[in-house]
Amino acid sequence: MGPITRRDAVLKGLGAAVAVPALTAVAPAAAKSTGPAVGKAGAAQHKFEMNIEETRITLVGQQTFQTFAYAGQVPAPLFHVREGDHVEVLLNNLTTLPHTIHWHGLLQRGTWEMDGVPDMTQLGIQPGDSFTYKFVAEPAGTMWYHCHVNVNEHVATRGMWGPFIIDPVKPALIEREVTGDYILMFSEWASSWADKLGQGGMPGDVFDYFTINGKSFPETQPIRVKEGDVIRLRMFGAGGGFHSIHIHGHVFEIVFKDGHPLPAPIKADTVLVGPGERYDIILRCDNPGRWMIHDHIDSHTMNGHTPHGGVMTLIEYEGIPRDQSYYHWAHKEFVPDFYYEQSLRKPHGIHTNPNFKGVPVA
Repeated sequence: MGPITRRDAVLKGLGAAVAVPALTAVAPAAAKSTGPAVGKAGAAQHKFEMNIEETRITLVGQQTFQTFAYAGQVPAPLFHVREGDHVEVLLNNLTTLPHTIHWHGLLQRGTWEMDGVPDMTQLGIQPGDSFTYKFVAEPAGTMWYHCHVNVNEHVATRGMWGPFIIDPVKPALIEREVTGDYILMFSEWASSWADKLGQGGMPGDVFDYFTINGKSFPETQPIRVKEGDVIRLRMFGAGGGFHSIHIHGHVFEIVFKDGHPLPAPIKADTVLVGPGERYDIILRCDNPGRWMIHDHIDSHTMNGHTPHGGVMTLIEYEGIPRDQSYYHWAHKEFVPDFYYEQSLRKPHGIHTNPNFKGVPVA
């Protein structure tokens, strides 16, 4: 196909819920959705188109970072489909370096050439070129996708990752109890490489910023619940480091590992999430208050040389006052869908998120 420009569509789909407002500022003509068609045996047929763009995101305060971003955002758009659905993604590379998508956790039965590994299953997608991925969404669970070209830089430090959630045909009993579903993708950043595309992710790098969904505290958002809620926190090791996530005031159950159910849930208050790993935990909201969620690797709660930042957020119960002068979020506007909690309630499809949109790099 001919050269692709930044004026082309950032994202369009025949999937069920494309977030049109996030698209119109870039390419109004491409913001359309007709919903998934029904294929054989009742499986939906989803067709999407997505660009890779060079953008600049803000981690916290004045600390920015140049990225190679799927649809111009970090984290990338949420893919949310049903087990057995047919997925087709046309990926356009608008950046200055080659890229792919590896669909991490998907089995690619009979479609190994769609696995997204350069020089193994395909050629890297060169600047200005496109590639179409076609596969069946299986198995069910918490999966994700990321670039597989120079993963040390593109994944570990350039934000080329996003969530891929596959709903099971037959959900487990505990899944049917869930009242709220949240995505938390942990990553780390070396500010010395912030503006040096094509570099970084090397042994000896000093990571000095740490994020949940591309933001460091206090630019993260609280998780708002009410007593009696049963919430599912899907935790992803999206970067190259470990994150020891501790939740105050509750005992949760670790129920799924890498999308797969554990034979017996593990009760805990801390879970160690390594690179590439996913853990789904179930937390019963039975202790009203304000409760910290933070990385217990203490250096991961720093913003550069400033303490009380990084991988930190909290659970806020309905009815607990939020107006104390000492409270960090007392006078800040709440940003919904920071954890894709609203998008996960929408019909199946691909969901962009304006909260994660970067600024295009000319």
